Amino acid sequence: QVQLVESGGGSVQPGGSLRLSCAASGSIFGINFMGWYRQAPGKERELVARISSSSITYYADSVKGRFTISRDNAKNTVYLQMNSLKPEDTAVYYCNAELLTQRTIADNFWGQGTQVTVSS
Repeated sequence: QVQLVESGGGSVQPGGSLRLSCAASGSIFGINFMGWYRQAPGKERELVARISSSSITYYADSVKGRFTISRDNAKNTVYLQMNSLKPEDTAVYYCNAELLTQRTIADNFWGQGTQVTVSS
C-alpha cells in the first residue's frame, strides 16, 4: 500500500541543475528518514543524501556543497536539489525511506527510480 513516487529527473548539461521529488503515500504513521540512492551503469548503488526525522542530514562526499536535501513533512515529500551537476552524477536515482507503518514498526521502501543524465 505504501508507495514512493519520484519525479524531476531528466537530461541536463554539466553545470546545470535539477530538483528531484519523492512523495510517500499510503498508511504512514511516521517517517524515520527519507533519502536518495543512485546507481550508475557498472557501479554499485550508493547513498547520496538522507534526512532524518530530527533533521540530521547526510551527504556523500562526492555531492557535498552541490546537493541539498530537504523535506515537507505535511506532504510526506523529500526533495533533492542538485546544482553544478557533473557527468559522473549520471545515474538512476532511487528514493528510499524508512517509514513507520505502525506505531512501533518501521519498514524500508524504495521508489521505482528516475534517470538523471548529465552530458554535453
